[in-house]
Amino acid sequence: MGSMAVQQSAERNTSSNPDSKASKSKATSAAKKTTTRRKRVDPETRRMNQALNGLVGEAPAPVIDASEPGQFGRINVMDITPAEERGIYPARVEIGEPFKVTAQVFIEGRTKVGATAVVRNPRGKETLRLPMTCTNPGLDRWEVTLKCGEHSDLKPWDEGYAAVKRQLGIWTVTVEGWEDTYTSWLHDATIKVKVKDDVENALDSGAELLARWALTKDAGLSAKDRKVIEQAAETMANKELAPEDRLAAATDPAVKALHETHPLRDGLSPSQPQRFKVERPKSSFAAWYQFFPRSEGATVDPETGKIVQGNLKTSIAGLERAKAEGFDIVYLPPIFPIGVTNRKGRNNSLIAGPNDPGSPFGIGSELGGHDTVDPLLGTMDDFKALCQRAHELGLEIALDFALQCSPDHPWVKQHPNWFRHKPDGSIAFAENPPKKYQDIYPIDFNADMPGIEKEVERILNLWIEAGVTIFRIDNPHTKPVRFWQDVIASVTKKHPEILFLAEAFTRPGMMRALSYVGFTQSHCYFPWRNTKEELAEYLPITNGDDGYYQHNTFWPTTPDILTAYVRDNGIAGHCVRAVLAAMGSPSWGIYNGFELIENKQRPGFEEQIDNEKYEVKVRDWSKAEKYGVAKMLTTLNKIRREHPAALSYHNLTVLPTSDPNILAFARHTPAELTGTGQADTLIVVVNLDGHNAHQSTVHIELGELGLPTDRPLNVRDELTGREFQWGWDNYVSLAPWADVAHILSVQ
Repeated sequence: MGSMAVQQSAERNTSSNPDSKASKSKATSAAKKTTTRRKRVDPETRRMNQALNGLVGEAPAPVIDASEPGQFGRINVMDITPAEERGIYPARVEIGEPFKVTAQVFIEGRTKVGATAVVRNPRGKETLRLPMTCTNPGLDRWEVTLKCGEHSDLKPWDEGYAAVKRQLGIWTVTVEGWEDTYTSWLHDATIKVKVKDDVENALDSGAELLARWALTKDAGLSAKDRKVIEQAAETMANKELAPEDRLAAATDPAVKALHETHPLRDGLSPSQPQRFKVERPKSSFAAWYQFFPRSEGATVDPETGKIVQGNLKTSIAGLERAKAEGFDIVYLPPIFPIGVTNRKGRNNSLIAGPNDPGSPFGIGSELGGHDTVDPLLGTMDDFKALCQRAHELGLEIALDFALQCSPDHPWVKQHPNWFRHKPDGSIAFAENPPKKYQDIYPIDFNADMPGIEKEVERILNLWIEAGVTIFRIDNPHTKPVRFWQDVIASVTKKHPEILFLAEAFTRPGMMRALSYVGFTQSHCYFPWRNTKEELAEYLPITNGDDGYYQHNTFWPTTPDILTAYVRDNGIAGHCVRAVLAAMGSPSWGIYNGFELIENKQRPGFEEQIDNEKYEVKVRDWSKAEKYGVAKMLTTLNKIRREHPAALSYHNLTVLPTSDPNILAFARHTPAELTGTGQADTLIVVVNLDGHNAHQSTVHIELGELGLPTDRPLNVRDELTGREFQWGWDNYVSLAPWADVAHILSVQ
């Protein structure tokens, strides 16, 4: 109808200049072209044009091409989130991870609009199309939850991974704004019929609108659907019926349902496509388990009383424990030769005893550097066998890469310009005042960064060939961002499956920059967020817009971190922190020994006494069962695997509670994105007090979470199997000696 109006306008302009031969010539030429075009119109469009020839109502909003960046279409679409930084760094999501897109969509005056989001894969094929919901009419803010591809747990070496790999890369989301002519008309017509004002014109306009809708190709109506709307149009046009009955035809449930799924979209105005970088499985949703190979399988010699350290062969037991507890990534500290000069003793003492193994972060000796397996652990073949066994168990191996050297590292002699020297000619050891690391020389990147990059790329590729698929980078924020950008780009160009975890505790700007250049996940400040207020503020940050770039991995403890909360709250505290880590972030990790309640601090420091970084630990794993923490870890990983709501960094809502020690939050994924056809909602309620029972009410805005508002919710506690009925306001009582938490799934 819009094209007909344009044609009629052109004819009027020509007839107003009868003396102009040029005008007549152009008009004749245009007519011939128009005739030619009409011959190519598809039958459905021709039938629609014929049906609309006699219509005299308002012209629908036309489609106005936006051929240049910044041009508006007929409908205004602005401020799409997440937005690319400078149009360069797209938001990052794991394949199949649900994520939220919002936009401002509006038109002039009081006309109603609608919005649709369209997802396309790297080849431009449409994979998903969903209506958006207006969540803030005053700000014209619309939103929708989408996903790029289907979730997968396949590893890079698994059969079928090639199909996953083909889906990775740059996807796009386009927001389509459109005039909602039906809703605008219905609003006015309902009022006019009620007050008997200009009723015939209102109903005739509605009949014309429905007739046009039935024939609009964009609506994608089936023959059955088209008939529903055509019959409604005929009823609307029947002047023998009462106005109320004619209007009722337009509000029939079948018609309203089609408006939700196959609307009439006038003035269709697509946004510029927003890019999303879709990454492989485990880039966001991952469960990490850390152990030291030299402690795994370590024993005490009964004759000498000395510790016999473990090695890569005895570390198979650690792999099997990680698998049994449901983890999917095993993270190993550096396995390279350890320097002798200034070697640290137990508890970071400056003088090492004759049997002290030193810190694995004091890398390098006469035996080799970052490209060598410590002979005390085994050989490169032993490491390859460990990786092979891990892969057989479905586990990925993540290797710690600390870009620093002991004074004995081969680089010190081969590349002395790679280190910062003092005026007296000596090399400065690492320090972060007041901390000092006398056994470590830091790299100086200013003299020969290209040379260092080339060597690091060589070393990383060597370990990749051995079976490593993930690198945990120690303190990347103390090295140039550009250095990591170059190295990661080079490595992933050859091995796109490789992931990088940043062990960085630093300023937000640096964290964001590291994510831009390729760090897929990162450590974060979760260990120090322990109160209800701290967690209620922190969880939405991790699981909000920041989660499009910085994928926080929640670790309750690490070899470097043992907080007062974990120290003081015993078994219950360990379970509380495990629940918060596993359910509060799609990516979480456990440092082994957590199952054995290793929670004694070194005086004056937030780290363990007898720290494993400086000695070999001999553990009695038969004691784990009596604490129950290992069972909790296993259950949490099972819940995470079975519930799509646990997959995303973009679906968490903190719930109001009445007790300062009770924290509650929900994760919700709508039915169309779960892969099961059913919505998935988890409600997590945690008692943060490891010593006392607490009671609280938990309030849920049911409608905002897409939950039924007209009946009780049947919920099942995934930790215990007990079932309850919940609603808007709910009473809970949690005691640390019984239940530290509920993880409720809505049935």
